[in-house]
Amino acid sequence: MRRIRYGIALSAACVALALAGCGGSTLTSTSEAAGAPAPARADAARDEAATAEVQAKQPQAQKQGGQDGIVSNVKVTQQERQVIYTGSMTVRVKKVAAAVEQAKQIVTAAGGYLSKEESRSASDSRDSATLEFKIPPNGYGGVLGRLGKDLGTQISMNQATQDVTLKIADVNSRLKSAEQALESLRSLLKRADTIGHVLEVEREISAREADLESLQAQQKELAAQVSMATLTLRLLGPVAVAEEPEEEEPAGFLGGLKSGWSGLVSFTKVVLTVLGAVLPWTIVALPLVALLVYLVRRDRARRPGIPAPPSGPRPGDPDPEAA
Repeated sequence: MRRIRYGIALSAACVALALAGCGGSTLTSTSEAAGAPAPARADAARDEAATAEVQAKQPQAQKQGGQDGIVSNVKVTQQERQVIYTGSMTVRVKKVAAAVEQAKQIVTAAGGYLSKEESRSASDSRDSATLEFKIPPNGYGGVLGRLGKDLGTQISMNQATQDVTLKIADVNSRLKSAEQALESLRSLLKRADTIGHVLEVEREISAREADLESLQAQQKELAAQVSMATLTLRLLGPVAVAEEPEEEEPAGFLGGLKSGWSGLVSFTKVVLTVLGAVLPWTIVALPLVALLVYLVRRDRARRPGIPAPPSGPRPGDPDPEAA
């Protein structure tokens, strides 16, 4: 019993000593902070202010740097995409001539123009026309909608886009490099002092000028394709036949099998066509040929047989007189 009491008393004493040590350390720290010199307190105050400023700027830095909180001084500029729009549409109309004029008016109102026109006139119901328009990209969608609804019944429509931003950038870069190289060669030509050197530089200049002209042509063509969308409009009369687009043949074994089967079918059609063309003539000519053969055979049968000449004595046979 006494041991238990001594244990409890010893534990209480340990706890009291621990609490006293913690309180002393706290008081010591507080007294040390209170007794610190003024410069140290000023430095601590500046550190706290700098920390507060950094914490205040941290959300803005995270907003600028993204979710990862990385701040970059590089300015990102959004490059405008360069896209080529092409499309084809087939519309069945009541009168092809009137629809052609209406289509031209719709495209002209949108700022476009007609670049190509082909028409086939058979009758009012079998007429057809193919028109190729150049339309500004900002009005391309509206023109498609109007042509499909206002002219008649839309049969088919195909649209395609091609992003040529990188291609245009590459052509522009190559064009700039070619111009700089050409200027350098022209400057070198002015300093050439021998005929051989002059001729060599002139040949190089001619080659670079040809490359420069080719790049300039590519640049103009790409700019024209981007600035104007191309739409091919086909107008059909009420009973005109709409040609289905050709499907690409598959490659490999299936493509060869399909090509072989198509060739066999075509050959069979040709053979049957030839037989059909020859059969009527055969039917008419066969009785005549049979009659001619019959008359020739009958004529041969009526002719008398020609007696064969007597055969003379053969060498080595015995003489009949001597017998």
